[in-house]
This record gives sequence, structure tokens and C-alpha cells, in this order.
Amino acid sequence: MKKRLSVLALLFAASIMISFTQIRVITGKVTDSSGSPMPGVSIIVKGTTRGTVTDTFGNYRIELKQGDDILQYSMIGYMKVNERIRDRTRIDVVMHEEKLALDEVVVTGYGSQKRKALESQSVYAPAMAGYAGDGFMRYNRNFNTEGYAATTENGFRSVRSNPLSTFSIDVDNASYSNMRRFLNNGTLPPPEAVRVEEMINFFRYDYPEPDGIHPFSVSSELSVCPWNRNHQLLMVGLKGKSIDKSVLPQSNLVFLIDVSGSMNSPDKLPLLQSALGLLVNELRPQDRVAIVVYAGAAGLVLESTPGNRKDEIMNAIAILEAGGSTAGGAGLRLAYATASENFIKGGNNRIILATDGDFNVGESSNGGMERLVEDNRDRGIFMTVLGFGTGNIKDDKMEIIADKGNGNYSYIDNLQEARRVLVKEFGGTLLTIARDVKFQIEFNPARVQSYRLIGYENRLLNEEDFNDDRKDAGEMGSGHNVTALYELVPAGTEDETPAVDPLKYQDDPVIKSGKIPSDEFLIIKIRYKKPEGSSSVLLEKAVRDYVQNINEASDNLQFAAAVAEFGMILRYSEFKGSSSVDEAVRLARSSRGSDREGYRSEFIRLMELARDLGVMAER
Repeated sequence: MKKRLSVLALLFAASIMISFTQIRVITGKVTDSSGSPMPGVSIIVKGTTRGTVTDTFGNYRIELKQGDDILQYSMIGYMKVNERIRDRTRIDVVMHEEKLALDEVVVTGYGSQKRKALESQSVYAPAMAGYAGDGFMRYNRNFNTEGYAATTENGFRSVRSNPLSTFSIDVDNASYSNMRRFLNNGTLPPPEAVRVEEMINFFRYDYPEPDGIHPFSVSSELSVCPWNRNHQLLMVGLKGKSIDKSVLPQSNLVFLIDVSGSMNSPDKLPLLQSALGLLVNELRPQDRVAIVVYAGAAGLVLESTPGNRKDEIMNAIAILEAGGSTAGGAGLRLAYATASENFIKGGNNRIILATDGDFNVGESSNGGMERLVEDNRDRGIFMTVLGFGTGNIKDDKMEIIADKGNGNYSYIDNLQEARRVLVKEFGGTLLTIARDVKFQIEFNPARVQSYRLIGYENRLLNEEDFNDDRKDAGEMGSGHNVTALYELVPAGTEDETPAVDPLKYQDDPVIKSGKIPSDEFLIIKIRYKKPEGSSSVLLEKAVRDYVQNINEASDNLQFAAAVAEFGMILRYSEFKGSSSVDEAVRLARSSRGSDREGYRSEFIRLMELARDLGVMAER
């Protein structure tokens, strides 16, 4: 009996040893021919979908099963490498560049690489903050079907007849990175692609943290207007309360990925794959991700998967290829069905649509898309839209979908922008601190003759919408900033703005009675709902008369004014007055501040590039 037990024990121990030997771990480092580490290299066990990617320093670690024989290393612009494993536990690989026709899609890197020699027309930009650090972008200047919504700029409005200005907040900033893409490619953006408020809101401003009962602080400042010294410039800013990431709600995410033929270029699907990889690295075990793709048809390529199974999620993204037409409507419906099936009560239930916006088959009308997105928004499933690519971007459609889905629209022109949107700021997007946030400003006709809201043309609301809690408006996330600029004409100014004849039956009894405080310029009113509330809360703040010279204003106001001035130049605005790139550069340089991320310095370089491209002469 004892002998039999001993034999069984030995067999049991042997089985354990065998099971351990069935799992092997391979580590290593991937470098290029110069010895520089290569981040983002795709490493796949040949003949399977199992794999990993190299980290920022080119290092990797992969677990192998019994029978695994060959590791395949791939990176766009480099020759594939196949390494037979044998009995090795460490495999270091050197990859060499090759000339590619770019007619196939493989996963791209997570960091800046050296310029590749490509058999296609390319545009090169050095690796610096906000620039296309991959070093190449196939760009066909003769093929351009990009779509932008035509907007009419806000004009000056008389305070006597229109004392109220009402609009919804906007924390999108896709227009800025899209503008940057045009300039880096050596062309000026079309005027309709420039949304000045999104350019202004791309940047962070040094507003005070909220310290009261409201979830955001309200700041205001007045100065002389730099492009019209007879006018004044008002800046209004909100700063959302910053919430620790540890208290973020669980996420139920569905990546809805466009893999149609229009996505088959390096600045589309490969960049998209790398961008989503950055987000996957941020997932917590309690978060979940599913992946839906669409081309000629829609399909679920990854069921809802916990965030601690990153390799599975990464592999599902890495093996995607582009081809076919674009059944965007079918993809949306499947994505919403998947999100509904895995709905987390009280969590962040969100579709992340990654596309060039080309919905050309199926339910593709703006009206049909809007209704689908609105219905699901009301059920608690929101929408974030990421735009990619050159020559085919459908900016107008993507903006509509994001607006109707209580989400944000970002244009990803390089991996650093993906990191800013999906890593640094995405936590704030996940945690809403205020819903349906609306501005309404009442101007004092004794101090202000007329006003013009700079930008926000597609966010304007009717006066009565401000108090209507049924009217949808923008959301504000943790740590988010919102900035708005007004150009003001002081009362009594001789101005060329067309005026109406004096009204026979109207009077100004309040003004004549002297009841309006003489030093009040205006009152800022803000309505918002708490995240779980249905009734709005009102916040009011009076702005008093203290107009300073623009050079004495804060860095906040000076820099925002520089951005607005440049945006009006790009739009060839009839309200740009004496604006010039040189003056905008001077203002931006004097208010650059600490600029830890380098975005303000990059903006100055972009303005100088636009000047070299002849922006004033061409427009």
C-alpha cells in the first residue's frame, strides 16, 4: 500500500513538473540597425493569434505553450523577422528597414521612429511635441473628399435688442489637431475646418480650482482687444474639479473600428491600432472592452473582456486589416447592442468610434445616425469619436455623432495626440462632474453697446433654452477647462456696425432710473445638472468694470487672444480687424508660461509656418 502511494506521489509530482515545463517565458529586446530600441513592434507566435508588443524601451516578455516553434516580429517599414525558439529563453532581434508599397496593414509603433524610405509620396515632420513623429505620412494631394460643415460666423449683436447671449459649453478640440495636420503637411486648412473655440480650448489655462459647492470655478477678465483697440475683449473660463482616478467608475467600453478600404493608409488604421493600444494599457481589471469592426458588414471580433486580459485585447486590435466598403450604420447598431448586453449601472458605458468618418453604405444619413445615437444616449450609453487620416476625413459627420452622443470628438494626427486624448485626458471624460452645462450672459446696455461671441456657432441656444431642463447641452468632465471669448463694443462708441433706427414704443426705464450698478459690465449665468440629477442648478457672477491693456492682462487672456487672432486669420474672418500673424506670435511668446508639455511652443511654430506658407497673402 505504501509502495503504491509512493508511486502515485511520484506520478503526481512528475505531472506538476511536466505542466510547468509546458509554459515557457521568453524575454528580449528589439532594436533597429543603429541599435536604437523599437517600441510597438508586434510579436506573434507564428500560426496563432497570441502575441505581445514591445514597450517604450523595445523590451518584451511573452509566455509560450508546448509546441510553439517560431516568433514573428513585424513593424511597418521594416522587414519581418522570424526567429526559431529552440531552447532559448532570451531572444534579442535587430530589424532592418525595407521599401514598402504600403498596400498591407500591420500594427505600428508606440513611439517615434526614424524616417523610413517609402515608395510613395510622403510628408516628413521631426519628432517634437504634437508633430507626426513616425516620420512619414502617405499623402495624395490630388485626392481630397474631406467634408466640413459650413458655418456663418457670429456677428455683433446690439445689447439694446439682444441683451442675452446663450450657448452650450464645448470641450471638443478636434479642429486644432486637424489644423496642425494641414500645416505640417505644407498646406493651409480650408476656412470651414477652423473652429476658433476648439482651437482656444485645446490649451489649458491657469484657472483656480473650485472651492465651493459648485463642481467648477468661474473666472473672468477684461482687456483692450488686440485687433481693434476701440473694442474690449472678455474672457470667461470654467475649471472643473479634479477627481482622483482611483474613484473613476467601472467602464464598459466598445471599440467600434472602421476597417473599410478607406482606412488603408499609415495615418489611419495603423495609427488607430497604436492609439487604442495606449488606452488598453490604462485599463483596470474591473473595466471591460469589446471590439466591433465594420467594413462591407459588421462583426464582433472580441466579446466583452476584462481589462486584466490585455494581451487578448491587444492581439484582437493588432490583427485587424482594412478592405471593403463602409457599413457604418450596421456597425453602430451592433456596437450599441454589445454595450447594452454588458451595461454597467452607474458605470461609464461608452462607444469609442474610430474612423475617418466615411459612412457610405447602409444607414448613413445624418438624420438616421443622429436618432440612433440620441436614443442610446438617453439610455445611458455615450459616444466618443476619434477621427483619423488625410484626404477623406468626414469632420461634419463625426462632430454630429459626438455631439448627439454626449461625447467628445478628437482628431488624432499622431501618437502624441493619441496619448493626450486617450491617456492624459480620458479619465476626465469618463467621470462627468456636470451635465447639460449652459452659459447665458446678460450685458449691461449702460456699459456695452454690442458684443460678438467668438466661435461656438454650432453651440448657440435660444434664450428660453437656458431655463429649459429638457434641452440637451454639453457635459463637463473631471479637470476639464472651458474658455469663451467675447469682443465688446463699449457704450457710446462710434462704430461701423450697422444699427437699427431708435424704437418708438420701447424705453429704457431701468437705465434711466439708475438702478443698474454703474460698474457692472455684465452678469454670467450658468446652469448645470449634477451627474445623477434631473433639475438644473443656477450659478451667477457679476463682472465689474476693470479694463486693462492687453499687455498687462494675465497669460491666460493674452494666449487665448493670440489663438483667437490666428484662428480668425485662418478663417479669413471679416472681424479680424488689424490681426496679423506677427502680432499673434508676439502675444503668444509673451504669455507662453511654463509650457511643460510644449504645446504652446508648438503653436508658435505653427503660426510661423503658416506665415511662411503665405497665409495672409493667400487669404
